[in-house]
This record gives sequence, C-alpha cells and structure tokens, in this order.
Amino acid sequence: MTEATLPQPVKAPVSALAALVFGACAIGFAPIFVRMTETGPAAAGFWRLLLALPVLALFALRDSGGVKTLPSKAMLLAGLFFAMDLSFWHYGVKLTSVANATVLTNLSPVVVTAVAWFAFRERPGRIFLAGLALAITGAWTMAAGADKSQAIAPLLGDLLSLATAVWYALYFIAMRQARQGAGASRAMFWSTLVSTPILLVAALGMREDIIPVSGAGWLACVGLAVVHVAGQGSIAWALGRLPASIASVVVLAQPVVAAVAGWILFHESLTPLQMAGGVLTLVGVVIAQRAPVYRPQ
Repeated sequence: MTEATLPQPVKAPVSALAALVFGACAIGFAPIFVRMTETGPAAAGFWRLLLALPVLALFALRDSGGVKTLPSKAMLLAGLFFAMDLSFWHYGVKLTSVANATVLTNLSPVVVTAVAWFAFRERPGRIFLAGLALAITGAWTMAAGADKSQAIAPLLGDLLSLATAVWYALYFIAMRQARQGAGASRAMFWSTLVSTPILLVAALGMREDIIPVSGAGWLACVGLAVVHVAGQGSIAWALGRLPASIASVVVLAQPVVAAVAGWILFHESLTPLQMAGGVLTLVGVVIAQRAPVYRPQ
C-alpha cells in the first residue's frame, strides 16, 4: 500500500460539532413534549412532522433543486426509517421513563460505527473506540439505574426503545448518504414528507387519540415541530460534514439532557447510578469527538 492510498485521519470541523451538540440538546427535549401532547405516541410524531413541513419547505426552496426535483432514494429511505424510529420511540417514551427511552434509543452508535466501517470504509481509531465504549457503558448504566416504579410498562418500553436504536442508526446512515448530493434543508423536507403519512396511518391503525384536547397539548405539538426543525435539522446539516460514526456518538449527549429535563418537569428521580452513567456518557462523547476517524484516500 502506497502512502497515497494509506487511510488518512479525518478531524471533525468545529462548526459541525457545535451544530451536532446543539441538535442533540434540542432533541433531548422531544420526549418531554411527547408526554405533554395529549395524543397517542404515533400521533405525536405525526404532528411533529406535519407542523414542521411548511418551515422545511421554505428552507428547501433555497437549496439547489428545491422541492421540485424528485428526491433521491436515500432521502426516501431516511423518511421511512425515521417514521419507524418515531413510532417505536414515542411508544417507548409513554411506557418507560424519559431517561430510559432516550438512553436505549441512543445505543445506535454501535450499529452506525459498524456500518460506516464496512460500507463507507470509515475506520475508527483506538481512541474513538475507547470513547464509544465509555459512552455506551455510561448510557447503559443510566438505563440500569433508573427507578422502574415511575414507568407504566418498563420492560416493554425498554424493548421498544432498544429496537428504536436500530431504526435510528439506519436513519443516520441514509441521511448521511442523502446529504452527499443535496443540502440539509432539501434532505430534511423530503424525508419528513415521507415520514408524515406513515405516522398518521400508524396512529389511525392503533386507534390513538389524534387531536390534542387543550391549548397546552397543541403547544407541545408545536414544541415538537420546533425541536424537529432546529434539532434534527442541525444534525442533518452536520452529517454532511462529519463521519457518521463521530456524529452518532456526539448525539449521545441527548439522553443526559432528557434525563435532567425529566427530573425537573416530571420529578423522575435520578439515582446515583444514573448520575454516574451520565458523567461516563459525556466523558465518552468528549473523547470520541476529539479522535480522528480514518478514511482511505
């Protein structure tokens, strides 16, 4: 192997990392709003996307191709995977604790790193793997240390949240591919447009409550839409500038935000084990995001 073909380290741009951290923190409030929507879990996802669509359309008009050019296959797949992600996750949020639902969902970096390694030849270095292992250990510790008495059906909720990790990983990979040939706004618009009707069908099929019954419920739906545009949009923008594996690990800051918000708003107690897990997770994220990922030249 010549020097020209040796894998070269790729450092993450500071601006992309900042956008990713912002997106992760914003998404951390999503499970809080889901609890407050007064609708079924899939219906909450439907309103999140439907109310975000007009804003995303306006942003997409500024991108090359706008909304008139047909979407790529990757955009369509991202929409499908995101609909499955929200359906599973929102039910998990309803059945288990906010902390558990968010932590287990964000075990997706294991899947993302493996796929990126084999499909995109993004080979993680030892420091990155050490940070990933530490972050995953912390996330799992947070889930294991949660007070199960605060959940409706903790085992089922945990299983649904764990399955969400796979859908979220597939969404990450598909959105990364979609971003290679399109702007973040255009990719977000088309993926959201695909996800919206799927979530409505799921809500109707599960005979959920579709319409919020109070102004507070509608405000929670608007909050979800804001989180989607600002949080998920920032993540999509960063995915066009970062290796998928690094992006997926930095997003692990999300469960820490969700756990703290659940503690403040819903009085979901944080056990010492959960707090220790949160510290481990954040330390692992810091280590992983500072480590290079190697790409072949």
